[in-house]
Amino acid sequence: MESQVSLKRNGQINIILNEREKLSTSRETREENSYDPFVDIDHQFSSFIGLANLKDTMKEIYASITINQKREKAGLKAEKQVLHMLFKGNPGTGKTTVARQLARTLFEMNILSRGHFIEAERADLVGEYIGHTAQKTRDLIEKAKGGILFIDEAYSLGRGGDKDFGKEAIDTLVKHMEDSHNEFILILAGYPNEMEYFLSLNPGLVSRFPIVLEFEDYSVGQLLEIAKQMAAEREYHFTKEAEWKLQDYLIKQKQNKSHDFSNARFVRNLLEKSIRKHAVRLMRKQNLTTKDLTTITKSDLHLD
Repeated sequence: MESQVSLKRNGQINIILNEREKLSTSRETREENSYDPFVDIDHQFSSFIGLANLKDTMKEIYASITINQKREKAGLKAEKQVLHMLFKGNPGTGKTTVARQLARTLFEMNILSRGHFIEAERADLVGEYIGHTAQKTRDLIEKAKGGILFIDEAYSLGRGGDKDFGKEAIDTLVKHMEDSHNEFILILAGYPNEMEYFLSLNPGLVSRFPIVLEFEDYSVGQLLEIAKQMAAEREYHFTKEAEWKLQDYLIKQKQNKSHDFSNARFVRNLLEKSIRKHAVRLMRKQNLTTKDLTTITKSDLHLD
């Protein structure tokens, strides 16, 4: 269970702190018993649909750090691994969700000392006068130490030209990525094309992100699986007819999708609307059964 703290200051920063005592106990138990860390990674990311490269990347990180520790003990050279990351993908492809899970997983791996997660946007970094931006950015980095600083739509920092204070935020981030690279992990996320342009704004950016994850749009089959998973989490399920109707609708949406098609977010909104329609339908019935209360039918899927 997580404790959640939301701070609002010229924008919104969401900080999610893990229950450190509980996780520390988990670490101790894990160390006392033999276990396969790769199996543990598979388990922690088992609910993620798609993202086949994610687990492989996590295993590479864990293996590299473990072997480096063994090299140090053997008196060999061991390079400190930089774990700053770039997430490229359209909205609703799981970037924020993955980043939150990474904070928990990397804490469990003893890579992060606190394992907390800070989500920030342009307003949280960019100030209103010269020098204000650098201070705001430094303060945010200080809060992030021991955890992950996640900046979505990071390319927004590059808008406004040379006189915009966003460039000052970028320069400050670059400096602290180098000076404090072992104290926090920075993840920048956004649309693929916009992120490529953003990286071109500062020649030092590209080399500081050794890990790049591409978040592809979900296929129709994956979106349907996500819808069923979301429904199950709420203790609902679709009839076969409802699944077929939803699948046909998703096929049409994928064929005609615009640049801002929101993938899993789109599916979640459809599900929540269907649950409301389902509730209205049940209000007209007497003696409701458990099956009635948990089954979403074709008529509940009011698709525009």
